[in-house]
Amino acid sequence: MALAPLVVGIGEVLWDVFPDGKKLGGAPLNFSHHCGQLGARAFPVSAVGADAEGEEIRQIFASKKLVGDHVQTDPAHPTGRVNVTLKDGKPSYEILREVAWDFIRFDSKLRDLASRADAVCFGSLAQRGPVSRASIHEFLDAMRPDALRIFDVNLRQDFYSKEIIKASLQRANILKLSDEELPVLAEMFGLAGEVHAQLQGLREMFGLRLVAYTRGGEGSLLIAADDISDHSGFPTTVVDTVGAGDSFTATLCMGFLQKLPLAEVNRRANQVAAFVCSQAGATPPLNLQFA
Repeated sequence: MALAPLVVGIGEVLWDVFPDGKKLGGAPLNFSHHCGQLGARAFPVSAVGADAEGEEIRQIFASKKLVGDHVQTDPAHPTGRVNVTLKDGKPSYEILREVAWDFIRFDSKLRDLASRADAVCFGSLAQRGPVSRASIHEFLDAMRPDALRIFDVNLRQDFYSKEIIKASLQRANILKLSDEELPVLAEMFGLAGEVHAQLQGLREMFGLRLVAYTRGGEGSLLIAADDISDHSGFPTTVVDTVGAGDSFTATLCMGFLQKLPLAEVNRRANQVAAFVCSQAGATPPLNLQFA
């Protein structure tokens, strides 16, 4: 019997601090958690502080059967926190600096994990500092050439630059971005024309296997070299949108690994994201069936 795919989310693991309390978060963790629910052997890679909040994260990992073997402890920096405010269900973030996930160390354990991974998801936020940026690049460079390397842009505050985005796209083979992020990249790389032309331009410029473009409640557009899928999304009652994009990326990743048709990958990813929007928090149990 074939092993389940080994999938990694590398970058920030932190506390999302809401007005009514805190929840475990960070895009790579959300991605890993959802991939695990969808059948992967999922490994978050990050760092927490040697503090009570870091220990609490490890306890939650154990309770959720998340593997924390590659979440490092940094004794010199605190566990990450993000102050989240919601307006009409949409989050805004105040992301604290100089925290443990800024100092992920690439070591022999991570080199071994990279060599075995079938897919990884990474973003721009965890590359804001030079230590984690170098470690993420080394991880990507140590992966098999056929492995999926998904760059989920996740632009946050001013924690990105053209240099970071370009180096990431050069290492990725799948790009996931939103309708809020495309104008930033289009200006950054001088892409003209309509949305479709800009997405094709990015795919061709960086030799990507796939570009996934999300439009919030309006669905998503997937563009591969030989196929295109446009899905209008599923109606849902929004509780909050935190983690919806990460659940989309996780479902996209798993569908791609399963070699499903592009239209089916798109449909499933929209179904999961709509469900997550209807639930509180970023990582609700995925109590749904794919029709």
